[in-house]
Amino acid sequence: MQTGAEILLIHPPVVRPCEPPAGIARLAGALRHNGITVKVLDANIEGLLYLIGGGFPRTGQAGDRWSVGAWKRRELNLAVLRSGRGFENLDRYARAVRDLGRVLQTAGVSGDVRVGLADYRDERRSPLRSADLGWAACHPERNPFYPYFAGRLAGLAARHSPVVVGFSLNYLSQGLCTFAMIGYLRRLLPQVRIVLGGGLVSAWMSQTDWRSPWGGLVDEMVAGPGEERLAALMGEESCRPDAAPHYSDFPLADYLAPGLILPYSASEGCYWGRCAFCPETAQGNAYVPLSPSRVGAEVARLCGQHATRLVHFLDNALSPALLEWLCENPLGVPWYGFARVTEQLADEDFCRSLKRSGCTMLQLGIESGDQRVLDELNKGLNLETASLALKALKRAGIASYVYLLFGTPQETHAAARMTLDFTVRHAGAIGFLNLAIFNLPAHSPLAGNLETGAFYEGDLSLCSSFAHPEGWDRAAVRVFLEREFRCHPAIRPIIGRDPPVFTSNHAPFFTGMRG
Repeated sequence: MQTGAEILLIHPPVVRPCEPPAGIARLAGALRHNGITVKVLDANIEGLLYLIGGGFPRTGQAGDRWSVGAWKRRELNLAVLRSGRGFENLDRYARAVRDLGRVLQTAGVSGDVRVGLADYRDERRSPLRSADLGWAACHPERNPFYPYFAGRLAGLAARHSPVVVGFSLNYLSQGLCTFAMIGYLRRLLPQVRIVLGGGLVSAWMSQTDWRSPWGGLVDEMVAGPGEERLAALMGEESCRPDAAPHYSDFPLADYLAPGLILPYSASEGCYWGRCAFCPETAQGNAYVPLSPSRVGAEVARLCGQHATRLVHFLDNALSPALLEWLCENPLGVPWYGFARVTEQLADEDFCRSLKRSGCTMLQLGIESGDQRVLDELNKGLNLETASLALKALKRAGIASYVYLLFGTPQETHAAARMTLDFTVRHAGAIGFLNLAIFNLPAHSPLAGNLETGAFYEGDLSLCSSFAHPEGWDRAAVRVFLEREFRCHPAIRPIIGRDPPVFTSNHAPFFTGMRG
């Protein structure tokens, strides 16, 4: 190993700034456990706060009353989102979120670029085009975060002299900013080795025809867990991955939440892994769980180290074994995450045990109210069981955040109406709703008998467009959702209580949770 050398791990803008990044926290924990010096940088929270706290907005919109008022209230609104009092009234919360979004929108950002609390849009450049990402790297000064990251990266380079810099790229909203930072670093430290990883990178590399288009800019791309490869770059022959995430170096008091939300992954992949519409299935990702006892020990240790308000399990689905273990070994702090709808959740006594364990909300992918559609999608879900589970969770005091999926090749307008009927019948047991329109993953088994084409204009798109066999295309689905589904009197209140922008990340704080 190179004595005194460091790895710098960077979480780039823009994603929801409500919790520290779990991916690089686990990387940092594993590398430090193996004696490697690591520095972490959450450029997302730092960059957003830099824009919010900078000079008065300079765009043409800056003179309107909303922009001026939002700018004057920006510190107050940050305090609202960091205070439990801010979550006592949804209207007050929503005003704070909208105001902060307005500040970002007008904080010196030029006409084609819009920065939000959870997104980054450039009308002329797309993160789905490798050439546009390359352009961002060649013109880092055109990025609105440049005044922040230029000074920050220069300071880190002078103090720590990293030999490897790793970027965690998980979402499209991070793409252009990631490459702007890479381009600046390539100029600043031409000798440094730049490694690109994260969920989005893993998805790109899973494509059968993948070839990196950024030779000379990015030295290496890593699919999946990066501990072994990063350790090898530092001269280590192996890397023991059995270490808890390391959160101590993140600015834990700065995140926009009323206390620390501690993100934690108890597994990789999905234990079901058979849903025909799922990108995990199309990419062939394996399921690798941690033992429940290790999960409990690591989470307890982390909560002991940091004043934790809420544990966020990041798993695609918490396994039945882990749920049982949590019932028998309560965490002592509130928690939430995704779970599959099984007979386990249809048992009210089990749900009450989950509540006592700290469970405040479960995210449930029900997808459709038509059993035929679910069966053809290989969802492995029975609607009678889903009905019992929603009622049992409600009676136990656990909120349900229900995910519905419209426009799959198996769905018709009549099937979508069955989903509407199912939702109406269970409206009293549903806490929150997420309504999504289906995107066909590239290389999905669902594409076999469909006429497909390019979904987005760009060589990095992970989805394909398709001609729906029943004519139930995206435009028709949108009309149905707006004119029939969202406006139904039983559903409208559910839609209305979803926290804007932060959605499921902040929803537990609106469930009356204690802890």
